[in-house]
Amino acid sequence: MSTPPKFTTLGCRLNAYETEAMKELSQEAGISNAVIVNTCAVTAEAVRKARQEIRKLRRENPEATLIVTGCAAQTEPETFAKMGEVDRVIGNTEKMQPETWKNMAADFVGETEKVQVDDIMSVRETAGHLIDGFGTRSRAYVQVQNGCDHRCTFCIIPYGRGNSRSVPAGVVVDQIKRLVDKGFNEVVLTGVDLTSWGADLPAQPKLGDLVMRILKLVPDLPRLRISSIDSIEVDKNLMAAIATEPRLMPHLHLSLQHGDDLILKRMARRHLRDDAIRFCEDAKKLRPDMTFGADIIAGFPTESNAHFENSLKLVQDCDLTWLHVFPYSKREGTPAAKIPSQVYGPTIKARAAQLRAAGDAQVAKHLAAQIGKTHSILMENPHMGRTEQFTEVHFSTPQIEGDIVKATITGQAANQLTV
Repeated sequence: MSTPPKFTTLGCRLNAYETEAMKELSQEAGISNAVIVNTCAVTAEAVRKARQEIRKLRRENPEATLIVTGCAAQTEPETFAKMGEVDRVIGNTEKMQPETWKNMAADFVGETEKVQVDDIMSVRETAGHLIDGFGTRSRAYVQVQNGCDHRCTFCIIPYGRGNSRSVPAGVVVDQIKRLVDKGFNEVVLTGVDLTSWGADLPAQPKLGDLVMRILKLVPDLPRLRISSIDSIEVDKNLMAAIATEPRLMPHLHLSLQHGDDLILKRMARRHLRDDAIRFCEDAKKLRPDMTFGADIIAGFPTESNAHFENSLKLVQDCDLTWLHVFPYSKREGTPAAKIPSQVYGPTIKARAAQLRAAGDAQVAKHLAAQIGKTHSILMENPHMGRTEQFTEVHFSTPQIEGDIVKATITGQAANQLTV
């Protein structure tokens, strides 16, 4: 008896988006009795977890065809091809192609290679048109960009995702119109390097142009969010949207990575500490209710106590609220892995803990400041929604999932607001 394929997604929102596309592609191809693992390669730990998950899934599904794809499959195909549990390894480009799935269907006549991973750097298009986004009943995610043209010394992702490619604005607007017609109240624009959107399109539009166009041409869209951005690439129109468009949500997640200029230089980042602080100050002036999240790496090679203190101070200097702290892990194939002065493991762990504690203090400050304020809260489930700043709010009385509810904050519990 045939069973529909099972999917496991590791890593980022973009992977989750692509899993939804693969579900449709595999269904159309008639794939059955298969387990598909969509892997992440952002750290060596992510690859280790992928291998661990593959072994577990093989034990649970001994008769299924086990297919590995995603960034780790793209960057290390031989690692997964050598695993006895794995039947197929397919790359990030191949996983979005209908013919790949048709060639793995039970009725396909012919040979299918175990490893199908081509040169990702030769890819010139996105596959953003394949699906109209995914999400809960309240929020949909729309891929507008893939890949990255930058080469930060710690990052393997460009070798898993390829160079930057943009979905044309007209395609994005049409997708969002369909999502609004389906009842979604919030759309999140996603990508690997979102602020590079448009550089490969005719006339080289900027992300701010896309945001303005969406808000103008989809007037019934209540809320628009943008996911992680590189603040040094923010353009004038995006700043204008922050200042003038209440439907653009006041929460930005920033790819900062560090707070010390020397370490930023060794990371091959394109901004300095003062650039990050200036951007946050400018955005707050334009939108006083703006909150910031940020990615910060602890323990990058050569990071001294003084360098680390600059990262720790950046949390206050940029008034960051939501931190994603990454303990540095050596990633083979990156320039940073060759730097001789690697930081001692327990030191990295301790610094990451300090950063997380600083983030927790900022969250507590933010929550306390919301008490007595009225927010528009998008309900993710009957008892939990999120404010415009993406802060969780707990409701004691059930609400309708997907609705936007106006409510005054009365208290806080753990990391949530309460009404």
